[in-house]
Amino acid sequence: MFDVEPEPTLDDGHLRSALEAVLLVVDTPVTVDELASAVGEDAARVRAMVSRMSEELTAAGSGMDLRYAGDGWRYYTRADYAPYVERLLLDGARSKLTRAALETLAVIAYRQPVTRARVSAIRGVNVDGVIRTLVARGLINEVGADPQTSAITYATTELFLERLGLASLDELPDLAPLLPDVDLIDDLDDEISSDPRFAKLGGHRSDSTGNDSSGSDADAPESGTDDQER
Repeated sequence: MFDVEPEPTLDDGHLRSALEAVLLVVDTPVTVDELASAVGEDAARVRAMVSRMSEELTAAGSGMDLRYAGDGWRYYTRADYAPYVERLLLDGARSKLTRAALETLAVIAYRQPVTRARVSAIRGVNVDGVIRTLVARGLINEVGADPQTSAITYATTELFLERLGLASLDELPDLAPLLPDVDLIDDLDDEISSDPRFAKLGGHRSDSTGNDSSGSDADAPESGTDDQER
């Protein structure tokens, strides 16, 4: 007998809404096949729908731009409105750092290059959110990987020295003795690395280039406090 194509499970309105919801949470372009799998619909129908969504956003002059880039679709800020976005981000960058951010920055300044896990061990809290903020503000950056754990290591930047009015790190006040000894930090790091709750924290890589993805707090340990710098 003839094969009968299955009826679509979503009408056009629900399909559009489902695709909007999925596209809002992705941080890298997503293929039509991935979108189709997520919403449980035929790829050809999904392709037609995202193309129509893109055209309608452009026709309406929306601040959101749904574009096909690389090998997939993703929402972007429309170029015409970039100055407004930049103003918001720059104003945020000029705001004062919280105590949590300052403490984290101090640990990195005196112990650099240092991994995220070691900073967490010293402060006793998860520092994912604070690290992301300091990277976004240009005060720290990724400088390599720890030879033992392959975890990303962080160090301060030239902007950090400029903001503090220092010529080099040698001019930092002598505060290092107030921090835990290096041996103690190493012991804490070994303990963290062997604890499955902290496994992701030790190897988690930052998306300072905009691919942070995950940037997600799902990597936070199950115990302890999570410093969130927003």
